[in-house]
Amino acid sequence: MAEKEKEKSEKSDKAAKQKAAGLEKAKAAKKAKEDALAVATAEDLKMPAPPSRLYEKYKAEIVPALKEKFGLKNSLAVPRLDKIVISMGLGKAVTSGEKGKMETAERELTIIAGQKPVRCKAKKSVANFKVREGQETGLKVTLRGIRMYEFFDRTIALAFPRVKDFRGVNPNSFDKAGNYNFGFTEQTVFPEVNVAEVTFQQGMNITVVTTAKNVEQGRELLRAFGMPFSEATKQGK
Repeated sequence: MAEKEKEKSEKSDKAAKQKAAGLEKAKAAKKAKEDALAVATAEDLKMPAPPSRLYEKYKAEIVPALKEKFGLKNSLAVPRLDKIVISMGLGKAVTSGEKGKMETAERELTIIAGQKPVRCKAKKSVANFKVREGQETGLKVTLRGIRMYEFFDRTIALAFPRVKDFRGVNPNSFDKAGNYNFGFTEQTVFPEVNVAEVTFQQGMNITVVTTAKNVEQGRELLRAFGMPFSEATKQGK
């Protein structure tokens, strides 16, 4: 009887040791995996950000196409994107008396643009609009380089399809220098904004500044990028 108890105890100890060894092995494997991931992440952070797919398309497809269309000999003469300016007018939200709307809009615009905006102040007091001189009434952010192309790509591929009853943008909203203006009536068209956390709808105006010399060049440049112009609208020169 004692031998059986002893044998049972030895088996129990052996099983416990095997279980402990298995746990130690699993912990060591997990730690090694985490260390390898940490090293890979550190290496990735040292690497430069990959170029935007819209910028790659511009170099590979749009430049040759526009050179041929406009008879340009030098690639540097081809119109390109210079910067994108996003602005929000928060006059009504700020003067309504509710606190925190400026901070909320600033946080949402930062998420959308990937860059912290600057606050714009009123240049003079307007009694009818309850605006005082120096009061913060809007936000503005200027995008260049990779952020500009990434934002423009997300606008064309994600934001426009989320607009209700979208029928294209007006192809006549160019100034004489070939810069284009359009806007959204609400910030939730960008998927980065969590709809459940939105407390008020806020529109924005977007200005795409190009190096085009005229309206035709600016329109063809944006059309080549995939800008969904409404063909039903009569195009002005």
